[in-house]
Amino acid sequence: MARDDDDPPVKRRRLEPLLLDSLGIAELRLYIAELNTEIGRVEADIARKDSHRNAADAFFKRP
Repeated sequence: MARDDDDPPVKRRRLEPLLLDSLGIAELRLYIAELNTEIGRVEADIARKDSHRNAADAFFKRP
C-alpha cells in the first residue's frame, strides 16, 4: 500500500523488544550488559556532539 504525503510519518523503532519469557536470568543479565554498553556509546556520542556545538557557539559568540 502506497503512503500518502498527508499521512503522519511512521515512527521508526530503534530497538525491537526482545521476548524476555524465553531467557534465563544469566541471559537477561547479559542482555542488560549489552544495553548498558549501547547506552554508554550513545552518551559518549552526545557528549562529543555537545562539545562541538559548544565550540561553535563560542566561536560565533551565540548567547
